[in-house]
Amino acid sequence: MIYLQLLYVFLKIGLMGFGGGYAMLSMIQFETVDHFGWLTLMEYSDMLAISQMTPGPVSINMATYVGYTLAGLPGAVVATVSLCLPSVALMFLVIRFLMGNKDNKYVQYAMAGLRPVLGGLILAAALMLFNRESFADFGIGNCNISVLIFIASFVALYYFKVNPILLIVLSGVIGVVTMS
Repeated sequence: MIYLQLLYVFLKIGLMGFGGGYAMLSMIQFETVDHFGWLTLMEYSDMLAISQMTPGPVSINMATYVGYTLAGLPGAVVATVSLCLPSVALMFLVIRFLMGNKDNKYVQYAMAGLRPVLGGLILAAALMLFNRESFADFGIGNCNISVLIFIASFVALYYFKVNPILLIVLSGVIGVVTMS
């Protein structure tokens, strides 16, 4: 039964999740945490952190991780293939259509209309991560190291264009040193 549920959930997310991996995160969180209750918010946040550190698209890593957690290797395969299948199939169809109609003004208008939706989905995924689980030490009287790591990482990445891999490694080291 879990395999059918994984197939359904990740096929639906793969079919409706426009905008790439980060845009799908809010959908994955809704299905796995809120709707089915397969994961707690803390487990989801941990999976997301690991999925961002491992190579590959974050949504595929999340699907693989969720599937593996729930049903082992077969679950990982079902979730990953289910997430990717709609994209692969639609990509063939859409590319053929767009290449044949790339100068059509209605196609250009439709693409321009999709851009704000994608930005909104990515912003929603980011805002959903502003929770107690992601900033466990936040509050008056706490050391707020997680908040400081967040601010320093944002400034380093946005303003100084520091390599994200370096930020991930440094943040992990700081977290281990200060939280243990």
